[in-house]
Amino acid sequence: MLTLLLQKLSLPFSLPPNDLLRDLVYRRLWTSILISSFGAQITLLALPLTAAVLLHASPTQMGLLIFMETLPFVILSLPSGVWLDRVRKLPVYIVGESLIAVGVASVPLAWWMGWLTMSWLYAVGFLIGAVNTTAGTAAQIVLTQIVPRERLVEAYAKNALATSGSEVAGPATAGALIKLLGAPLALLADAILLLASAAILRGVKIVENRPIRADAHFWRDLKAGVAFVSNKPLLIALAMTVGMWQLFYHAALVVQILFATRTLGLSEQAVGLSYMGMGVGTILASLYGHRISRDLGPGPCMVVGVTVCGLGWILLALAPANAWGVAAFALMLACFSVGGVLIFINFLALRQAVTPEPMLGRMTSTMRWLILLPAGPGALIGGWVGEHLGLRYSLAFAGVGALILALVAWKNPVIRAIKVLPGVSKHDEATVS
Repeated sequence: MLTLLLQKLSLPFSLPPNDLLRDLVYRRLWTSILISSFGAQITLLALPLTAAVLLHASPTQMGLLIFMETLPFVILSLPSGVWLDRVRKLPVYIVGESLIAVGVASVPLAWWMGWLTMSWLYAVGFLIGAVNTTAGTAAQIVLTQIVPRERLVEAYAKNALATSGSEVAGPATAGALIKLLGAPLALLADAILLLASAAILRGVKIVENRPIRADAHFWRDLKAGVAFVSNKPLLIALAMTVGMWQLFYHAALVVQILFATRTLGLSEQAVGLSYMGMGVGTILASLYGHRISRDLGPGPCMVVGVTVCGLGWILLALAPANAWGVAAFALMLACFSVGGVLIFINFLALRQAVTPEPMLGRMTSTMRWLILLPAGPGALIGGWVGEHLGLRYSLAFAGVGALILALVAWKNPVIRAIKVLPGVSKHDEATVS
């Protein structure tokens, strides 16, 4: 699959005439996403495996590690949105990629020096979260500056296809690197890939429309961003749905590596091979997600995604500790990636499609703040339940909660009624500009 993706990248003449990858700027962004996603697969496994296997972290400590990654969103999201509306987004994105490279590279250095502790990992997690709060928001806005709004769902599906190639080859590579070098040293590969990703984006020319009013005021502009979101029933419904999904997702995320290594007895390399299931799921959802969204509508497609995630977590909670359990672990990861793609290609496109460009930074940061507020508590709940009741109970909590959320979202008339991608209203365009 990765070979096919690279062929498509290097042979634009073989693409359909209107394919987004024919655009040179988008193709560079897509390539950067492909490379950084491959590195992210290494960190996705190496960081929690370092905690679980090398430092013998408890479920509660794993919960704290995830909590530290989400805490910056709560603290920094709103002010960073005001700031991003006043600066160029691409340089923020590039610097962010480089800072994360420094953060993950510090783990093998600390391990080599004998300094590595859970507190060190907490600090690295906080740094990654802080950078993602600003650079991650900037990255989402950069896409809207490159791709026409009516093609955002298609663009997010293609971005997911880029990550899918990484999710197929990345986990197995990560597992092999971890077995060969150890989890801490494997993180160096991610650092190198992140720097390469940032280098690809250097020099990209993007025209930004970011007029700064003479009467601009930080706190007033921050309140304006919150007010814009709070006055739109669509954005509120999206934030509530995806926010609660984040709670259940983080409750499951905290324990899934512990379940794989301690309940199923998988080695680091076997965990990496199992994570290839995530790549398979992402490929399927990336190839068919745009079509499903078009046929069902963006709102109902999101509900399907939440349901698929919930079924996957319940499946693993009930899985036996044998070969069938290992298969269930891989299938759960596939369900999660299918559901996650169906949720986010629509969620991201919907919220950006209805927002005027001068408000994009504040809207994006406000929405990220709202949806990630429940993530930290979800991680702490998952860790506490896993330590005091058992790892299966955390997974069951996530699965049952997600299915209840899907039912509630389906009954929400705002979500169920979204059959096509809306546009920016003339009132919003006039008010914001």
